[in-house]
Amino acid sequence: MEINDLKKKFEEIYGVKSEFTFFSPGRVNLIGEHIDYNGGFVFPCALDFGTYALVKVRDDNKLNLASTNFELRIGSDLDNLSYKEEDDWANYPKGVIKIMIDMGYKVKGMDIIISGNIPNGAGLSSSASLEVLIGVILNNLFNEGKIDRVELVKIAQKAENEFVGVNCGVMDQFAVGMGKKDKAILLDCNSLNYKYADVKLLDYAIVIMNTNKRRALNESKYNERRAECEEALKIIQKQKNIKNLCDLTPKEFDKIEYLFTDEKIKDRAKHSVYENDRVISAFDSLNKGELEEFGRLLIESHNSLKNLYEVTGKELDSLVEEALKAEGCIGARMTGAGFGGCAIALVRKDKIDTFTEQVKKTYTERIGYEPSFYSSGIGEGTHQIFE
Repeated sequence: MEINDLKKKFEEIYGVKSEFTFFSPGRVNLIGEHIDYNGGFVFPCALDFGTYALVKVRDDNKLNLASTNFELRIGSDLDNLSYKEEDDWANYPKGVIKIMIDMGYKVKGMDIIISGNIPNGAGLSSSASLEVLIGVILNNLFNEGKIDRVELVKIAQKAENEFVGVNCGVMDQFAVGMGKKDKAILLDCNSLNYKYADVKLLDYAIVIMNTNKRRALNESKYNERRAECEEALKIIQKQKNIKNLCDLTPKEFDKIEYLFTDEKIKDRAKHSVYENDRVISAFDSLNKGELEEFGRLLIESHNSLKNLYEVTGKELDSLVEEALKAEGCIGARMTGAGFGGCAIALVRKDKIDTFTEQVKKTYTERIGYEPSFYSSGIGEGTHQIFE
């Protein structure tokens, strides 16, 4: 929805004009999957599509939330914010506001309308986009912009962990809040140290491919993988003094592989160690503009997630396989938690139309329904729009 249409919608709903406009992007992780909780590096970037918010500050203590994406509208008092299952998407903004109030930050009543174009359930972080958006609104409008951006990112994660009850890592909120145009972020999930890489894609573009198998994060599988990694860490710690699996290099891991009697536990650990190494190599190859090497690392990452970590599934595997058969594609892999959701492909710009046509056809023949495609640039992190 265009901003002018959104302004009209705001007036329709609230009977007054909006005062402020904000935007918060989605995110995609280029490489580094399922290693954030193993002390590894991740390599996400912000997208150039995401979530808009129009805001009017009220004279009272009331919070009104509406969205163009969902029918549900809610009204609540700021001193009575609690999680309610029936409030659905509105729990994300409520959580951020409640935590910021509890931390002593200033908040006033607001009328807000939200409008997003991140496909819901695709694994492109619509929830993190919304959480950081609310944090930046409260910072800019009521706290003179004085709250450090990394602090806002942590608040957004805390809202999802403690208020909504999803045990996510910090990567999604970090990428959304700290993104820069045409740059990806090498983030150490352990220390939150980070640096930016120029994404020099030259004649190529990143195409996001949605399996259209909705990814409601399979909590049981996710928790299972975390537990398997914790078990692997304990086995290694008998021999080596490490805090996280990703403290090891591939060479070090190869030397202690013999410690594992359970093949599955060994595979989970091996993915973590080797994937972390791939992230660092990917950062170097992108900075140097070595795209063939970057593409090769994407393929390696997908194969590891399929064979060693077992989080892909037939939809993601089919999508990646069909992408790699298409002319102009030099790398592809699943992105996000897996079990559905999205994959990314590195495709020559002049081949994108034929690429999407071919992959749509062959994937549909294999799976029985069509995938979706989004061509995205790498955009700015959450910010206020001044008109």
